[in-house]
Amino acid sequence: MAIKLSSTTLNRLPGNVAVPRYDRSTLRAGILHFGVGNFHRSHQAVYLDDLFNEGLDHDWAVVGAGVFESEKAGREKLAEQNWLTTVVEQDSGHRQARVTGAMIEYLVPGEANAILFRLADPAIRIVSLTITEGGYFIDPASGQFDPEHPDIVADSKNPGEPKTVFGLILAGLKQRRDAGVRPFTVMSCDNIPHNGRVTCEAVRGLAALTDPALARWVRDHVAFPNSMVDRITPATTDRERRLLADEFDVEDNWPVFCEPFRQWVLQDDFTDGRPMLEKAGVTFVADVGPYELMKIRILNGGHAAIAYPAGLMDIHFVHEAMEDRLVSAFLARLEREEIIPTVPPVPGVELEDYYSLIERRFANPSIGDTIRRLCLDGSNRQPKFIIPTIADRLASGQGIAGLALESALWCRYCFGITDSGVEIAPNDPNWDRLQRKAREARAEPSAWLAMDEIYGEVGRSATFAETFRLSLENLWSKGTAETLRLYLDGAS
Repeated sequence: MAIKLSSTTLNRLPGNVAVPRYDRSTLRAGILHFGVGNFHRSHQAVYLDDLFNEGLDHDWAVVGAGVFESEKAGREKLAEQNWLTTVVEQDSGHRQARVTGAMIEYLVPGEANAILFRLADPAIRIVSLTITEGGYFIDPASGQFDPEHPDIVADSKNPGEPKTVFGLILAGLKQRRDAGVRPFTVMSCDNIPHNGRVTCEAVRGLAALTDPALARWVRDHVAFPNSMVDRITPATTDRERRLLADEFDVEDNWPVFCEPFRQWVLQDDFTDGRPMLEKAGVTFVADVGPYELMKIRILNGGHAAIAYPAGLMDIHFVHEAMEDRLVSAFLARLEREEIIPTVPPVPGVELEDYYSLIERRFANPSIGDTIRRLCLDGSNRQPKFIIPTIADRLASGQGIAGLALESALWCRYCFGITDSGVEIAPNDPNWDRLQRKAREARAEPSAWLAMDEIYGEVGRSATFAETFRLSLENLWSKGTAETLRLYLDGAS
């Protein structure tokens, strides 16, 4: 019978499950983290666990936080096991399990007073975030902070009772300024271009709505380092819980299964110190930009490229998409001909080698990553991962046939029916609008590109519009597989 994970059972877990080598009672909080999901627990928490295992920086443990009611369920799962998480790294024919203990507390999501109390604590020197691409209140077309978003407007009218992550961060910084306490660093760990700058704009933009002096103080005194984070981490299902119990005899309410690969490139810019994460494999650089652009375009853009054709062809898992000759060939041609040429040189990296690594990671059959997860939230992801690449190629007069087809595949997916007639369940925060536009676009493709908040100038390009139109018409008249064949054969 599997052993239920908790602090009291750590010393009884099977020998093939690694456990913390440090005394968790010696840990002290130094980081407050918003967004305690699978990615945070497979990435930042693992790096910290490695550091603590080396006997270093035990005053940088994590306190979890959140703002949404839906996050309470995850907190309850972790509370039952004393905030411990089992992380299972898996590759073809191999799994390796470890228990991480870097998180020592998780505040009740949405309880603003408790969160503000901890934000004001001088011991908290970093506030980190994994709140997904859609959590930054960005206008998709401009890429800038949107001060007119209803949630931001609400926080600006009632700054003493904030509801958003940025409202809470700003209120915490104000408390520290007023008390003469050094501000914490705000560290984004989300897949957003220039994520530190974007986070800074959100905090300062909110401050500017009510307190320009506070906005200036944030500009002058608070660090917002840019970062590039990478590890493929699917959602947890009963499948993963069963695998953990069957193979490792551990019962975990919310384990994390992920690939062995992980990467974290971080700008070395902190307001009040930082843990020695370089001892755990983090790369500290002055400029994250080249690494970030490489990852967002080649990996995240690649995920988008395989997601929608696979979704339309009823393919369930990502590795199954890579086994499909048409999907994998579409990815390879699109990457090599249109995406990789837009990526500037990256120090110490051969881009072709990086792409080959991406192919192997996508093809890992043990991950269990789903096509539906990759298709999720295109309205936030496309403007970050695909459309800037289109804009660059249009500006330089280069071809965009593959990128236009990717965009047409997204449009066709949002129609809500696969090629075989299976209904696609809503898979985007803006699904109703996307579906309405996709259905208009079946007769008039320009209706899709008229979503200015997503496509901006790209949608007004005659070259792109015509190529998109041809691709979408082919998808409807010939189906996904035949349209991919036409593209691979060099036909429009």
